[in-house]
This record gives sequence, C-alpha cells and structure tokens, in this order.
Amino acid sequence: MKVAIVGASGAVGQEFLRVLAERNFPIDELLLFGSQRSAGTKYVFRDKEYEVKLLQHNDDFKGVDIAFASAGAGTSKEFADTITKYGAVMIDNSSAFRMDEDVPLVVPECNAADALVRPRGIIANPNCTTIMMVVTLQPLENLSHIRRIHVSSYQSASGAGAAAMAELQQQYQEIVEGKPVTVKKFPHQLAYNVIPQIDVFQDNGYTKEEMKMYNETRKIMHSDVCCSATCVRVSSLRAHSESVWIETERPISVEEAQQALAAAPGVTLVDDPANLVYPMPLETAGKDDVFVGRVRKDLANECGLTYWLSGDQIRKGAALNAVQIAEYLIKR
Repeated sequence: MKVAIVGASGAVGQEFLRVLAERNFPIDELLLFGSQRSAGTKYVFRDKEYEVKLLQHNDDFKGVDIAFASAGAGTSKEFADTITKYGAVMIDNSSAFRMDEDVPLVVPECNAADALVRPRGIIANPNCTTIMMVVTLQPLENLSHIRRIHVSSYQSASGAGAAAMAELQQQYQEIVEGKPVTVKKFPHQLAYNVIPQIDVFQDNGYTKEEMKMYNETRKIMHSDVCCSATCVRVSSLRAHSESVWIETERPISVEEAQQALAAAPGVTLVDDPANLVYPMPLETAGKDDVFVGRVRKDLANECGLTYWLSGDQIRKGAALNAVQIAEYLIKR
C-alpha cells in the first residue's frame, strides 16, 4: 500500500500522520508533499524519517494507491489530474469538489457505499461542521425522516488552521502584556470574543460555511431536508460544538433519541444534566467520536427535538473521516 499526504505540514496533514499511526493503517510506502515553503521539512512516522517533497506536475504519484489531500481548494483543483493520473484514489479535504455530481461526498457512518462510485478517482471529505452534525443526524433519520434542521455552530480557532490557533494564543498573551492585538487570521479579535461569521458572506446573507451545511447535508444523506445554519467562531482552541434543532415527520421521544444516539457508530452519548455532565470542547478535543448531550424535546414543536454536540474538528471533522473512507475502500 503506497500512500501520499498532500499538505503534510498543515494542521490536518499532521493529524493524518497521527491518525494513520494510531489506527495501524497499512502503509508500505509513504510520500509527503507540500508547498515551496514546507518542502524539505522532515517528519517522523513509525520511527522513520520522511522529507516533504515539493508538489509538482510530474510522475511522483505513479504507484500511489491513496492520496490524502489537505492543501486548500486551489491546490486540489490544480493538481487533481496529476494526483489521479495513474489510478490513485484522491480523498480530498478541501471544498473543491464537494458539490460536483461526479464526486462522492462521504461520511462513512452515513453513506460509505457512495465512495465506491468515483468516476474521477476523487472522493470529497465534507466540511467539518457538516461531518459532525450528520453523524448524529443519521441515527435519528433512521427513526423518522428529518424535515428541517436549525443549527448554530460554535467553532474553535482550529477550524482556520494551525496559524489561527497560534494567533489566538498570541492574542491572549498580547492582552496580558498590554500590547496591541494581532488580527490576521480572523475578521476581528477572537480572544475574549465571538465572531458571527465564518467564511465570506453570500448574496442571501448566509456565509459560505453556512451554505455548505445546507448543501452538503442534503447530498450526504440523500435527503430533501432543509438546514438553516448560523456559524460562529468562538475563542476555544480546538474542537467545535453545535446546537442542533430538528423537526421529524413523527414525534421522537427523548428516550428513543438517546438510545439511537448511544448505539450509533461514531457517537458517544454524554447526557446527565442533573450532574452537570454534557459534552465540552475541553474534553472532546483529541477524541475520535462526536459527543452528544442535552437531548430534549423542543418546546415550540411537537415533532421537534434539540441537542448539543461537540467534536474534534481536526480529527473527525477532517483527518479521521478521510482515513475511515480509505479503510472502507480497503475492506471492500
């Protein structure tokens, strides 16, 4: 098994290395690729040192079976043909191909079989907030069709990459030291703040991130469900959270929902509000599952249910989901 990682020096690229090692993914040969800036950097994987090669239009991907790409949409679009030229399956973490009809958009807990039909040799990894939400929606969809979703996300600095995480830490340090606050990775200061904007605004007043949740959820779940989202950047360092409201065709009891969620793959139910037990980013960071709590009936709709979730954006929201897709392909 020959595996390549494109964007190896980024936050997700580094997480790929950790997840592949932890899950004992079968690798006989590993190739790391990056930009001009990261080429030449060396990383250790399974006690062996690997050097990042410059990503170029050449024959470097000859013989590669699976290529994990996380170097941004522009890079994915430019190099997709080069990566897949000799038959490699490109599992792409960017937004480049997610809504293309001939590219499957896959969350293994929901629609793993979609990965088997990939005419262009590309499988798209969904947006992080979408991944975590649909993992929790699928067991509820199995109980009763979900008609509508309202969701507010509370997204950590990690969603904007390693440099954004460093900037948040830098901002707190600058505030403590009474220095001017550095603002480069976010539209405003994030420290001691929340920013109700992730990505750029669209003509309908929603951001690109919010529209991803609308469109991607429908594609992954093969559903006509409508999803209205508000995506917010919060000053936690790692792991995203979401407040989710759903309307189903028939009423689902809290007990039904809790049982379905507790039994669902990739979900851990943490729901004991009487003892102040519910998922929080501090505790879900670094974990594989999506954690769910505060499951309750919606007071404004008989067929409504609401709950809270938290999960690691870099793991299940990116690297882990891609590796799980590859694991599914190997089993098949």
